[in-house]
Amino acid sequence: MKIVALKYGESVYGENYIFKGGNKDKCLPISFTIYLIQTESKNILVDVGCDDGAGFEMSLFKKPVDVLKEYGLSPNDITDVIITHSHHDHIEAIGYYENAAIHIQKDEYITAKKYIPTSFDVHLIDDEFSLADNLTIKKIGGHSVGSCIVLADNYVLCGDECYYEKCLTDKICTGSSYNEEASEKFIAEFSQNKYIPLLFHDSKILQGRLGYSIIKN
Repeated sequence: MKIVALKYGESVYGENYIFKGGNKDKCLPISFTIYLIQTESKNILVDVGCDDGAGFEMSLFKKPVDVLKEYGLSPNDITDVIITHSHHDHIEAIGYYENAAIHIQKDEYITAKKYIPTSFDVHLIDDEFSLADNLTIKKIGGHSVGSCIVLADNYVLCGDECYYEKCLTDKICTGSSYNEEASEKFIAEFSQNKYIPLLFHDSKILQGRLGYSIIKN
């Protein structure tokens, strides 16, 4: 199993959203990143990003599909797309992937369907779904009503259940939880050392530049 980070933007975000109790007058750097997981038979995108910056003032930006092409794949090469949650910056660019099976949690689909063409092959997930060997989609429901993470071997693709690794190391929830109790359970379980977190807004990923980074070969 190969895991690749595809970074398409840099901006800043309020500390009060990144950490519970953060300073509302302070902004911290964030990245905009999606992930590609490659198995012997599948090319799986975890989230698809957005083409319009999602209302953020981007210091660096490139369409995520163009970063995918830099890596050497076209949208037609993608067999599956996992949507961790339906917020605009994670799902808006879904239209490129008409040949892929789309996997999304059933409660999250209520708001996601405005982005997903009706002709697409959509698979609704309940609480947990195994897409391939050692690759599981798991509902958390902390960040949004049906928000999910992806477990790939010992890697945890966190969606927006946390923005910074500090959320896990210091056991601080984000300041933007739909269900704080679910967020706290996520932090408690996945802050264990046996897991390697992969974050979608981690400012340390390819700091100061866009493109792809191979996480696991």
